[in-house]
Amino acid sequence: MMNSISTGFDPVNAAYGHRQTAIAARDLAFGYPDQSEVLGGISLAVQAGDRVGIIGHNGCGKTTLFMLLCGVLTPAAGDILLFGDPLQPGQFRPEVGLLFQDPDDQLFSASVRDDIAFGPQNMGFDPEEVAARVAQAADMAGITHLLDRMPHHLSGGEKQMVAIAGLLAMTPQIILYDEPTASLDLRTRRRLIRFLQNSTETVLISSHDLEFVLEVCDRVILIDEGHIIADGDPREIMGDQALMEAHGLEKPHSLIPHGEPHHG
Repeated sequence: MMNSISTGFDPVNAAYGHRQTAIAARDLAFGYPDQSEVLGGISLAVQAGDRVGIIGHNGCGKTTLFMLLCGVLTPAAGDILLFGDPLQPGQFRPEVGLLFQDPDDQLFSASVRDDIAFGPQNMGFDPEEVAARVAQAADMAGITHLLDRMPHHLSGGEKQMVAIAGLLAMTPQIILYDEPTASLDLRTRRRLIRFLQNSTETVLISSHDLEFVLEVCDRVILIDEGHIIADGDPREIMGDQALMEAHGLEKPHSLIPHGEPHHG
């Protein structure tokens, strides 16, 4: 058994050196009316500044976990702490932002500028501060040249970066990225990789793009049937072909030695 396989370790009460624990979830359980248990007793902790990949096959509970961590859904059991403070479902917590799988779900204003400004405006900042945040977020996401464009006239990759800028303008400390590369071309995907590698926020990334996870994340959590199967070094976990295949995933090609046959 791999030493990264989840055991009875209690992450909420663990010591993490000098870094603050950004997210601490204990015994999270959740089910939908047509699916009684999507998550069953998940416990995890993420330190401030970590970049964590959440992997697993479709339907394993990744998006549901994100919805719980930002307060959109109410857990059937368990509790969540953000920087030590309990998360109340439905409560607006500006320190956490969620990037949806489809950027069209996140963009609704007449211009890119207005879309990015929406969050800071609703946080009560004055017009000068809103304008400064829009300019800074657009610069960070590399989309300053798009500020006066209509969001729905943009490419999928451009929309994704606009949606990210909208989150950055609210200066969250935690950002949850749900399948961030789904609509990206190769150039925009590479730009996003560089952006995330240099980010200072605490980042959780749910993705089927395992090569992307390898490049960006310093830790990976494998989920299956609503439970954490493995939690640890991305190359160790994703490089274990038997483990990956047992849970509906493939070992990333970059981790397969050239002399080893690739599965078609």
